[in-house]
Amino acid sequence: MAIRLQFERVTKSFPPQRRGGEGVTAIVDVDVRVADREVVALIGPSGCGKSTLLNLASGLDRPSRGRVYVDGSEVTGPNSHVAFMLQRDLLLPWRSILDNVTFGQEIQHVERERRREIALKLLAKYHLGDFVDHYPHQLSGGMRQRAALARTMAMNPDVLLLDEPFSALDAQTKMVLQQDLARTLWEEKKTAFLITHDLLEAIALADRVLVMSRRPGRIVREIAVDLPERNNPMVRRQRPEIGKLMAELMSLLDIGQGDRLDG
Repeated sequence: MAIRLQFERVTKSFPPQRRGGEGVTAIVDVDVRVADREVVALIGPSGCGKSTLLNLASGLDRPSRGRVYVDGSEVTGPNSHVAFMLQRDLLLPWRSILDNVTFGQEIQHVERERRREIALKLLAKYHLGDFVDHYPHQLSGGMRQRAALARTMAMNPDVLLLDEPFSALDAQTKMVLQQDLARTLWEEKKTAFLITHDLLEAIALADRVLVMSRRPGRIVREIAVDLPERNNPMVRRQRPEIGKLMAELMSLLDIGQGDRLDG
């Protein structure tokens, strides 16, 4: 199967923040491959370099050593093959929900009627069809994040980069949006690289879970999530194998021994 996203022996170091200070090495020798249509989740302690990997994949930053590829082409700067979905929805407050969803397509110079057609279909799919003329401040947090998902999908990316997209939401809203995301990835045959501190979310949404060490971050284990129903995380959560997978991840992360996963 084709490889959509690849990190090849990637190291990223940052220079000192002040004169006389010490630089920081965020990640070291990271090798990751994400295949076409695969969802891979990344977990690890706070500050281990998870978000650094997404910045490198998106082209917002460059590796100190090693290379990053999307669809076989080296990433040397921002590119239209990937799209971000973040913890914060980053909707533009002066634009309607419809105009927020079409914003990425405007940048891609998609014709006006075409981008409107795509946006309206997506907003209907995510239960926002009655809110196209509303503004972000008029929507709940869950509705805003649905709008952010619609905006991301409107760009038709080859790879979705998901940086804790639901961590700011309450538990019930979070599960509903996980369901929306999972079905979208499945139906649209998309590839995704997901950062999360929620172990159950990682198992519910992903084909594989990668575990990173403390900084400097390295991939220390890969766990295959050999469970059906990836397109239906609410059902997957009820599988009896979930407990064993959770226990394995908690053991790898030394939960209760001082590590924090948030961040």
